[in-house]
Amino acid sequence: MGRMILNNALRSIVNAERRGKDTVELKPISTVMSSFLKIMKDRGYIKDFQIFDPHRVGRITVQLQGRVNDCKALTYRQDVKARDIEEYKKQTLPTKQWGYVVITTPEGVLDHEEAVKRNVGGQDQRLGLYRSTNFCVLMERCVRLQMLMGKWNTPTSRRGT
Repeated sequence: MGRMILNNALRSIVNAERRGKDTVELKPISTVMSSFLKIMKDRGYIKDFQIFDPHRVGRITVQLQGRVNDCKALTYRQDVKARDIEEYKKQTLPTKQWGYVVITTPEGVLDHEEAVKRNVGGQDQRLGLYRSTNFCVLMERCVRLQMLMGKWNTPTSRRGT
């Protein structure tokens, strides 16, 4: 069984954010992971990242900003056509205005907005980035968000209603 490098890296980032750390070290590395970190940096989720010794096992040091509430990667992949990206985004993300879906395309790793601009489809990496801390805190009080088999699953409230 192969390692899920991207999933492990994203979980490390989320756990470090929850602990209040300033930096986190990720290893091993991959080109998809560095492309994804570039998207996170462009969107303002992390301050910066540095790649050390990329020709060997390598490691990446990420400077955190405190804006990542949750970010997940699933091994389940799905091909998405360019014209279906907006509809797919509505199904994948918990709300219309928060978060990004990251897609691997022939032009590289792109978020859903950039893929729509370039009219490029690809393979969905199912990576959800939440934008607002207040939004996630509010959602955690109401219901817990889970991603199960690629679909957002919202269980019933805790009071049993």
